[in-house]
Amino acid sequence: MSSITYNVPNISCGHCVHTIETELSDLEGVVRVKAEQMDKRVTVDYEPPATPDAIQALLTEIAYPPAL
Repeated sequence: MSSITYNVPNISCGHCVHTIETELSDLEGVVRVKAEQMDKRVTVDYEPPATPDAIQALLTEIAYPPAL
């Protein structure tokens, strides 16, 4: 299993955290998602077929693009 952390500046409330955790958890291969409102970070534990590119694309699709 792999883990990746993204800085996501658009996280501003508990609803943001819930949306991110719910949407990413539905991605096949994602094992665990932890979004943090205060740190504006999202940590994802995943295994194939999930990839960092797929996770980042989904974050962007749901309006929480990671900072580059």
